[in-house]
Amino acid sequence: MGGSQSAGPGRTARDGTGVLRSEADGAGRPDASTGRWQPAPRSKRARTGIPSSAPVCQNAIPWRTLIDVGLSPLAILAILAAGLVAGMANAIVGSGSLLTFPTLLALGFSPIVANVSNTVGLVSGSISAVAGQRPELAGQRRRAAMLAIPAAAGGLLGAVLLLALPQSVFHQVVPVLVLLAVVLVIVQPRLSTYLAWHGASDGNSWGLRAGVFLTAIYGGYFGAAQGVMFIGLLGVFIKDEVQRLNALKNVLAVLVNGIAAIVFVLLAHVAWVAVALIAVSSIAGGQLGAVVARRLPPNALRAVIVIAGLAAVVKLMM
Repeated sequence: MGGSQSAGPGRTARDGTGVLRSEADGAGRPDASTGRWQPAPRSKRARTGIPSSAPVCQNAIPWRTLIDVGLSPLAILAILAAGLVAGMANAIVGSGSLLTFPTLLALGFSPIVANVSNTVGLVSGSISAVAGQRPELAGQRRRAAMLAIPAAAGGLLGAVLLLALPQSVFHQVVPVLVLLAVVLVIVQPRLSTYLAWHGASDGNSWGLRAGVFLTAIYGGYFGAAQGVMFIGLLGVFIKDEVQRLNALKNVLAVLVNGIAAIVFVLLAHVAWVAVALIAVSSIAGGQLGAVVARRLPPNALRAVIVIAGLAAVVKLMM
């Protein structure tokens, strides 16, 4: 009656517009009491506002929004503080990701979302650091141009590897990479002293280009302490003042992180709220770090980075 049929698995009923529908359509089912058509509940993807056309890579994970993650005012302040100090750290000694990455992990982001969002958010801080170190970059245009291609190519390959390899590989590799980054941060003072005595030429060598390419792959894949790796590599092949090499290192980091960020924005899920908070605070940190880079003893900042890095390792292995 009323245009409805209730027998069999292919039951039919009229919806609110009078159209006769069937359960076989997959669009809903008739209500048992009224016989009226009830639309099927929306999927989680639809409820969270993710377009059905949004890209899905092998490492796709649930969309993270401000409500999903549940960022409290204290959590927002924590991200802002981490981004500020990370911007300073990247301008001075590198390894700022060892502050922001553990912070995002502690707030409940999955490792890959934390890594992707961290990379995208810190690009603006790296650009800010480069802008603040323009005096140190004077006369280095040829060096930067020579190393730009291997840096960009390596960053692209590293980002693609992050999205193409199984998520389990990232979970297994990242604790080792973080430990490696922490070790590099610890030994950086002695490494810098050694390199000061063993500086080489103007950097026009294929060995340097190959080293930049390999370091950029690491930077596009994970990125923490890539600045330390770059400064060590540049010190081996280029005989120049450490502050000028530090400025060149920041240019390479912008290229690597910028290329990787473009890939992540197009193909991965990005926590945009976290990105915005890191971006704003790291810009200020980059400017501040560029000002104090010539004067501030980095030991205290290095200690904070080491502690945060070890905390990230513990978090990842739990």
